[in-house]
Amino acid sequence: MSNGIQYLYYALWIAHPVLEMGIAAFMLQRGLHRKFKFFFGYILVQLATCAVLFLATWRSYSAAFYLYWGLDALSVFFGFAVIHEVFVDVFQAFQILRDLGTVLFKWAGLVMLLMAGVVSISSNSLETAPWMQAIITSQRCVRIIQVGMILFLLFFSHYVGVSRRQHSFGISLGFGSFAVLELVLISSWIGNHLGGTWMSILNMAAYNSSLMVWLTYVAVKRSARDSSQSLLQPQRWERSLSDLQHPLPADSLIPMFEGMVDRALSRVHRDAPRSNESAAVAAAHGATPTGGPDIPAVRAISER
Repeated sequence: MSNGIQYLYYALWIAHPVLEMGIAAFMLQRGLHRKFKFFFGYILVQLATCAVLFLATWRSYSAAFYLYWGLDALSVFFGFAVIHEVFVDVFQAFQILRDLGTVLFKWAGLVMLLMAGVVSISSNSLETAPWMQAIITSQRCVRIIQVGMILFLLFFSHYVGVSRRQHSFGISLGFGSFAVLELVLISSWIGNHLGGTWMSILNMAAYNSSLMVWLTYVAVKRSARDSSQSLLQPQRWERSLSDLQHPLPADSLIPMFEGMVDRALSRVHRDAPRSNESAAVAAAHGATPTGGPDIPAVRAISER
């Protein structure tokens, strides 16, 4: 590794804790650590990982190796929890959709753990231990889900009333963009299209870009959910799920009353043109629409 590349590597590596400390400071200042507690925990885990790597650089001991992988596993957990946290914030106005999403995320987490276990058992790599392979597989599964999360918000943000200036969208944008770039770099490295040194440099640069996105979103005050938008589609989903969860009994009188009201309203709309026609005829003959005495006639009688 040449001196220029080495300086670039260290500059990108030192930028990690600086940007992460800025994100944590702004979140504490604006109270966002209470709203996005898992994202705040993810930033703290990344800071701890940087501290462990810094100590391992100056002191070579085996405890740092296992501590690093333990923090990496904890980072995978927080990364998956952030997905659910963003989902809950996006559907905060729809309780049943949030409950359904929570159930789906639990099943997705279980499937991810089973996949990681199967891959770790079936792996025959001599360089990577099975438990390390399980952590790497779980991390890649989380990356794929993060890509799906940002794609969902990009295409369906209008339907759920999420502005692209909200914190939820910024968190998803940072995770999704980094996940896409990391998966592309891993594929290029496996296919021998990219060396290990440049892969590390580009990976750190992509992560610094995500940190810059998060720092921008937490530093600048963002608008809340736009309540003026007509969210008909998620309201229909909410109502349909509510009907499935709490179906009406067969002998319920609510459908009968709803039918009576609909028939009454339709009858009123049909009678409205007839009443207008009768009013026009009465006006042509000099009578008032209400059938009362004409005002000029009353004045003539009073003069007599």
